[in-house]
Amino acid sequence: MKKYKTIRRIKLISEPTDIPNVKITTSKDAYEYMKHFYFEDVTIFESAFILLLNKSNITTSYVKISQGGTIGTVIDGKLIAKYAIDDLAQGVILVHNHPSGNLSPSTEDINITKKVKESLAILDIKLLDHIIFTTMGYTSMADEGLL
Repeated sequence: MKKYKTIRRIKLISEPTDIPNVKITTSKDAYEYMKHFYFEDVTIFESAFILLLNKSNITTSYVKISQGGTIGTVIDGKLIAKYAIDDLAQGVILVHNHPSGNLSPSTEDINITKKVKESLAILDIKLLDHIIFTTMGYTSMADEGLL
């Protein structure tokens, strides 16, 4: 048998934080909670996080899944699914900012939301919301009927 380079062992490294677990019942709850993860750079570059929740909609983890430039970031559904599975999450809330200040979801935002929702559904994981926010407020795609 021909031998190749050694294989890698993959392990999930999680670190405790001072951020408490909370029950998310509304889009406003999610918006207020995600403020823990964004700082002054919210007006500089676009980035995306996911909140992972258990069956009772209590937060269990969060993950920064991408950081882009001033006009966009890549949201990779495979990464979302990987972290949701690793956490054994029952629900996911996708959150990203618009440095421009525009709260309206773009066509790309709507398309990726649909794609992520369908992908997670195969795994029996619910995409509960996709929140877009700026320093002036937020838009919940679930509240707007776009989920």
